[in-house]
Amino acid sequence: MYSKSPLLIPPSLTRRTFVKGLAAGGTLAALSPWLDIAPSAMAAKNRGVPVLSGDEFNLVIEEQPVNFSGKPRVATMINGSIPAPTLRWRLGDTVTLRVTNRLRETTSIHWHGIILPFEMDGVPGISFRGIPPGETFAYRFKVNQTGTYWYHSHSGHQEQLGMYGAIIVDDPNSSSNGAMRDHVVVLSDWTDENPERVFHKLKVHADYFNFNHPTIPLLMRDISEMGFDAAVNKRRMWNEMRMSPADLADVSGYTYTYLMNGTAPAGNWTGLFRPGEKVRLRFINAAANSFFDVRIPGLKLRVVQNDGQDVEPVSVDEFRFGSGETLDAIVSPVDDAYTIFAQSMDRSGYARGTLAVREGLSAEVPATDEVEWLTHRDMMGEMDHGAHGGHSGHNGHGNDGGHADHNGHSGHESRRNHQSHANHDRHSMHQAGPLAKPGQRVRHARTEFGASVDMRVDTPRTNLDDPGIGLRNNGRRVLTYADLSTVGGPMDPRGAEREIELHLTGNMERYTWSFDGLEFGKSTPVRFRYGERLRVILHNDTMMTHPMHMHGMWSELENADGRFQARKHTVQVHPAQRVSFLVDVDAPGRWAWHCHLMFHMHAGMFREIVVS
Repeated sequence: MYSKSPLLIPPSLTRRTFVKGLAAGGTLAALSPWLDIAPSAMAAKNRGVPVLSGDEFNLVIEEQPVNFSGKPRVATMINGSIPAPTLRWRLGDTVTLRVTNRLRETTSIHWHGIILPFEMDGVPGISFRGIPPGETFAYRFKVNQTGTYWYHSHSGHQEQLGMYGAIIVDDPNSSSNGAMRDHVVVLSDWTDENPERVFHKLKVHADYFNFNHPTIPLLMRDISEMGFDAAVNKRRMWNEMRMSPADLADVSGYTYTYLMNGTAPAGNWTGLFRPGEKVRLRFINAAANSFFDVRIPGLKLRVVQNDGQDVEPVSVDEFRFGSGETLDAIVSPVDDAYTIFAQSMDRSGYARGTLAVREGLSAEVPATDEVEWLTHRDMMGEMDHGAHGGHSGHNGHGNDGGHADHNGHSGHESRRNHQSHANHDRHSMHQAGPLAKPGQRVRHARTEFGASVDMRVDTPRTNLDDPGIGLRNNGRRVLTYADLSTVGGPMDPRGAEREIELHLTGNMERYTWSFDGLEFGKSTPVRFRYGERLRVILHNDTMMTHPMHMHGMWSELENADGRFQARKHTVQVHPAQRVSFLVDVDAPGRWAWHCHLMFHMHAGMFREIVVS
């Protein structure tokens, strides 16, 4: 196996990451003539992210200058702050949020993970028309849940430009898990480039920002460790597939500065505590396109909540979470200072801050871990024979005659008939009783056999105990989905009445991402039936991890045996993995469903759900 072969990051990239870190979250007065105009972009350690509480809020969206890297740029902010103000709500209140748009383009706010009427969900073209320039839109809904959530723009690339903030919903009758203080820790990624330009670069060359490529020195190392034939065969396999074994992230620290509460690494955001206190850390991944691996060297993380839902406490050293996910952990610091370390999944950079008894302290910042190659299992799932075994149909060399959908239509059905069935019902399976376990038979849609798909996995893995590439056997206790157990169990005792299977697909050379090989705009809505208990299977036919976010309804993750695991609003699906979850279809209307990596969503991995 190749999982321990490190890849080299060029010295130029390492130095670039360091230099970008010199900017303390937009506070370089000597380099930014705009500093006095944009005090809200100052390091959170100096001023703190604003907190708004109550049941009525006025939010103003406008452009303001910032400086995260030594170069003045323009950000899109809510109330002049990055992150946007933390909104503190109370369970049972009806909140009113008046959002005024001072941009020259339409904007929106989506309340991520909040269950509400679809008209208030904030997705232009799906739930409302958006907020035109110069207008104010009033969101109004009752708050029926507690926990840590967040909000962000769902228009264009505004989220990448700074439109995101935390939501904390308090229940005065609930316990604090023993915490005496809490801090919100919002992680994000910032680029000085125009996001449209970044997206264009990815469309022209999908590996534009990926510097973790195999090198001659690494080939020589592999030869010494594996022997000549094995090392050459390893390289040949990847070359024939025209894929990179280090295809972990589309956008890297080459252009990204990773932020913690709006502060670059050298800014050292600091959360204070008193000796002897238990501290609750509310982690939110508000990044546009990044996974983070989070740890606090010297401290155990007692995980008590995931995606706003209380879980049975579990102690770990580290966790990975994708864009859109939230996680609450309790820590018990005893020393004066600890580093909160959040390295990007591709190890091209990190966000960091400090827990300390007073301002000005810091602890050692660990080096980023070595980059690891994707393995056969990440490519093929459970199959482990033959270089292309799990990639039936890679580069178009597939046989669609052997696959059938859940309604029994053969792969030889005409394209005209296929298009007439290009909605979710052709993937549904019915039987007389409840479907106790998720289906194991892989059913590739006929639309997967086209130019928008460069690989298919026929033997996916279904385990939930894999922390993911780069975290396996690293000597630390790493959280996995198998460790999560939502308090109270499933929302509904009913088993699944119907099963839907969708495949996460893509073509890296073309930089297209899709469901079942159909980018948004080419697909028809997925149709859910109001009142049903539905099982959804997501099957990842790509080599990248996708954080999948279903709006409006909970995803009740289950294991391969159909046992309830955790209630989530955003579900990571690893390469060559097949996951399933149950949905109580209790929210009529139109909803968005997409990968929460922003560039994947814009490249097509987006579907509309219609509940009727």
